[in-house]
Amino acid sequence: MTVCAFTAVAADGNEWAARPGCVITADGSYAARLAVDGESWYPERWTLDGPEPYAVPLPGNQPEEPGTEVQPLTDGRVLIHRVMDGRHTFSLLYPAGPGTGELPLGAVDCPDTECRLWLLPPAPTGDRAFALAVDRGSTVVWLVAGGAFGPERVAEVPGRCSGGVWLDRTGRMLALDRTRDGGPTKTVVVDLQRGGEVSPLLHLADGSNDRLLLADPDSGLLLVRSDAPSPGRDRLGWGVLGSMLPVRFPECLCLDCPVTPFAIQPEQALMPESCAVALRIDGAAGSWVGVWRPADRRIHHLAAPEGWLAGAGTWTREGVLRLPYATGAVRCGVARVELPRGTVAPSAKAPGATVPVPVPVPVPTERSAGHTVQAPESTEQGATRPVPLQEAPLRQRTTPRSNGVSLRRPLAQPRPEPGTPRRPEETGTADRVAPLTPDTAVTVAR
Repeated sequence: MTVCAFTAVAADGNEWAARPGCVITADGSYAARLAVDGESWYPERWTLDGPEPYAVPLPGNQPEEPGTEVQPLTDGRVLIHRVMDGRHTFSLLYPAGPGTGELPLGAVDCPDTECRLWLLPPAPTGDRAFALAVDRGSTVVWLVAGGAFGPERVAEVPGRCSGGVWLDRTGRMLALDRTRDGGPTKTVVVDLQRGGEVSPLLHLADGSNDRLLLADPDSGLLLVRSDAPSPGRDRLGWGVLGSMLPVRFPECLCLDCPVTPFAIQPEQALMPESCAVALRIDGAAGSWVGVWRPADRRIHHLAAPEGWLAGAGTWTREGVLRLPYATGAVRCGVARVELPRGTVAPSAKAPGATVPVPVPVPVPTERSAGHTVQAPESTEQGATRPVPLQEAPLRQRTTPRSNGVSLRRPLAQPRPEPGTPRRPEETGTADRVAPLTPDTAVTVAR
């Protein structure tokens, strides 16, 4: 599963997250998009988990507006978000014989002209949907589908937030990029089951703008954008949740055109550096696909399939990238891209290598909803909570190994026989492993 951040338009406050051509459920079973027939726009649901993908149109009684948002649920219904005169209405659409059935869910009123509301990425559970409403000085998280009595306020966060990344599989921990009082943007975590408790997540430097773009709960791999390594210039970087290593900003990810990560290879537990990441690259000639792994430290540039719904796609656990597309000849198609395993990363002492910027991560204490909130290690019933990068307790931090793979905690080793010489790592005399370094090489796959 991949959880990613996106917003409806750049004006919503996150100019780094381009709106994808379609929205895919977290488990990859369904997708939804706003299709067009001539000048008429209508919702369309794609089924992706069968032998062949197929599309089902869900037109209403009248054409939809071009900016209407749609989002699929894992039960096959499609949530639609319509806006009229500051009133945001939500309904569930589903096939009903030759027509379309519609179940109204309620509305959220935003009379203030400065208030904006948009759907968050699909929740990991697939049976609920959330929206973010940003006002002048605060942000409200709404449960707009899956509640008992229509839209429900589940959390209010001081400051103006954007983005939206799910950090766990239960839909409890939501990461938002928050800006307060004209200051820098920092990513915080909102606990939706504890009244909207807020904890810091990204704080790379005091004056830097730090945003979380993508996260994978299996490996802990995080994709961030920050100007900490080069003030005034935002760069893509990566880190591991709970790791003692700094966030790194590879040179290969620093291109002269917008680069947006949109999917991470799932089910790669304990192997964040081996996870394949799909990138949307937008240039003057259009959009294409990039594939990158932290261990490779280079981008494979791939031509996107004709009619690619740009910015949409999912990985399988085996490393196959599935890209949805639609053309005049193929109404609903999914292209499969298979890549070989990455090459061995060059040595940290190789010519031209640059040492990553080590950025300290202080843990500020903030006050939210009238009480002091810190970043606790865990909650009741053993549920692990996100902690700020670089500030995880030692028992949750990773242990560097010579092969470059990070482990969250060391594995138990058998007790050696009496008289057996101890290994250097057991005596504490082993050399520290040098941190991974950026690589400027770029491989073009034709």
